[in-house]
Parts: sequence; C-alpha cells; structure tokens
Amino acid sequence: MAKLSEASLDDVCLLVTDGTHDTPKRVKDGFPLIKAKEIGGEKIDFETCDQISGEEHLRVIARSKPEYGDTLFAHIGASLGEAAFVKTHRPFSIKNIALFKPNLKIIDERYLYYLVISPAFQGLAKQIKTGSAQPFLSLGHLRSHRITYHEALNEQRKIAAILSAYDDLIENNLRRIKILEEMAQNLYREWFVKFRFPGHQQARFTNSPLGLIPEGWEVSVLGEHLIALESGKRPKGGAKDLAFGIPSVGAENIFGIGRHKYQSEKYVSREFFKGMRQGVVKDGDVALYKDGAYIGRSAYFRDSFPHAQFCVNEHVFLLRTTGKRLTQNILYLWLQETDTVSGIRATNANAAQPGINQKGVNGVSLIVPPLDIAGRFDQLAEPSLALIVSLAKRNEALRRTRDLLLPRLISGEVDVSELDIAVPEEVL
Repeated sequence: MAKLSEASLDDVCLLVTDGTHDTPKRVKDGFPLIKAKEIGGEKIDFETCDQISGEEHLRVIARSKPEYGDTLFAHIGASLGEAAFVKTHRPFSIKNIALFKPNLKIIDERYLYYLVISPAFQGLAKQIKTGSAQPFLSLGHLRSHRITYHEALNEQRKIAAILSAYDDLIENNLRRIKILEEMAQNLYREWFVKFRFPGHQQARFTNSPLGLIPEGWEVSVLGEHLIALESGKRPKGGAKDLAFGIPSVGAENIFGIGRHKYQSEKYVSREFFKGMRQGVVKDGDVALYKDGAYIGRSAYFRDSFPHAQFCVNEHVFLLRTTGKRLTQNILYLWLQETDTVSGIRATNANAAQPGINQKGVNGVSLIVPPLDIAGRFDQLAEPSLALIVSLAKRNEALRRTRDLLLPRLISGEVDVSELDIAVPEEVL
C-alpha cells in the first residue's frame, strides 16, 4: 500500500517565491514576460506575451528564475489557481505568478505539478477566491499550505508517468492542430491574397479600390454578405456565480478555432437563455471580439465545439454569412489576416473604451471571389478545419479523463505501488 506523508509546500520545495509585481517597460524584441493570463489551461503561452529588455529580465530573474521542471502558479487576480509545468529551457521572466522549485530528493517535479492542479490543492485557491474583490494568495499562505503526498519517489514517478501519458497525447494533438491551422491559412493566402487560385495563369486583372484583382472578383463590404451580425447579453448585474446552466462565452474565449478555456466559463440560467432573441450560437458561427483590449480577435464555433448549446455575452459579435461568395470558412480565415484585424480595429471610434459597432463591421471592405472559386476553396479547406475541431474534442476528452484519474492517484485511492510502469531513465 502507498505510504502518504504530510508536509508544508515549503518543506518539499527548494524555493517558493514569485515574480515581479512591477510593470517593466515592453519592447518589441526581448525576453518573454509571462503573466497569469498566459498560463491558462496548464500551458505557457509564449506567442502573445509581452517582451521586456535583457536588463529588466535579469532584474526579475534575480528573484525568481523559472527553470525546466518548475511549477508556475497564478496567485493573484482572476486567474488565481491556474498552473503550468515548465518544460522548456527558454529563458523568461514572470509577473504576478508564484514559482515552486521542487526538492528532487523529496518530490518528483512532474508529481508536484499534478499535485498543484489536483482538487485538494486547488481547494485552497477557491477558498481564498470567495468574496474577495482582488483574489490573492500570499507567499506565506503558499509556503505554509499543508499537502499530502506519496513518500516513495518511485510511486510519485509512476503517478506522473500515468498522467503525463494523457498530457503527451494532448500535446501531440496540439502540434497537429497548429500545422493544420498553418496549412489552411497558407491556402487562403495563396488564393485570396496572392490570387494563385486554379486557373490564375489565364486570369485577367483589373483595377479596384483595393488594388489589382482578377476579373470576376469583386470589392465589397462585409455587410453585403452577412445574414446576421448580433451580440448577446447576460442578466442585469452580470453572470452570477452559477455552478451550472447554459454556458455564456465572453471575450476571454475568443481566440481561434479549436481552443476554449472551459475553466473560465460563466453560465446563465436556462430560463434566461430561453428568453434570448440574439446571441444564441448556431453551429458554424464565427465570433468577433467587439470591445476591450483585443478587438478584432475571432473564433470559429463549429461541429458542436465547444458546446452543442451555448450563447455569447454583449462583448461578442456573432457573424453568419449567406454561404455563397463568402462562406463561414472563408470568413474565419479572412478574419485571421493581420490586415483584416487592422481594418476592423480602425473602425473603433471610442478612444476611452476601445470597441467596434455593427455599422463599422458591416462597412469593412473585402475582396470576394466568384461563386465557383468560393465553393472549390471551401472543399479544400474544410477537411483541415474539421480535423482541427475533431482533435480539439479529443483533447477535451483526454483532459476530462486525466482530471477524473488525477485525484484518485494523488490521494492514494488508486494504489500504484504494485503497478509495473516503465519510468523514463532521465527521471531516475
């Protein structure tokens, strides 16, 4: 039987600290500064984070230097409780994030990470979160927090190996998703930006307000190709802390295709949902971030992902096309282009609170192809986009299975002492 021990988090770590609480000046090219919002979904997002200078980076890591095998934990703000395992040797700094550096003589690095994301540890975050305007877990709270863990390192490694198998499959699917996204976007650019569509060698080009375009193509405005451009709503006073109901997606979940932070969802009651006349998501809707820091960002809700039934709030537009010269697939890929995002942001007329309105979005210019070209493109792009969503669904199923198994393994309910599990040599 597994032998469990109890200790404080500080007892099993070489260091429990946190990153800077200052706001270093951002630079175009430098060292990544990872904040709480960049460790959602137990991963580190290096693609959209801020960059800081080498001088600022050295100042921050003098206090907290993230290294391979450390665990990051958001202990301030709305993301409190989010965690990520550092599995990169890339240098970076952290802000408003706690760092746990394991004592490998006592606790396995991956086992520590899984312990941190387990319900038992996360309960601390939920307890502190309740009733606080600015949720905050002090380093004192974290260092003294009592944890129960497997005493035998080989059992810790077996548990980590079991759970890591799920995460490795998820990571592999994420790599495939990235490749598929790049393939679909590159195909779009070939046909719609470079005009290298089938038969382009024989095409004649004509002048347009947006430059030379092939004959038969047309410069238009988005509104001419939409049958719906609508936003949703939430109850007066905002979405309450309902534990269940109909998912209501906000701007925080508008970031591409096949991506969704289920843990950040809010809900509206079924009664409120039934009364909504707009903002109810239909399969295949494209969503647009309409006000706030990231206006112009978009998402594609299709094939019952992330839910078969859900709605959006007042900060999100839903777009539905006629499906003819502008299909949902083409619309989504057009919205991913940098020039498109810039054009949408340029319609913002409110300097104090960035935001876009229906009139502005409807008036954005775009180039639409002939009907036959749109149909042929859709046939080529559809398999990649459909597979992205299929892989995203598989990942969510893997996460749910892992999350069901995790507390049973960490608590010792499932005994791994007699299991014959091959543990990679590098962790021995």
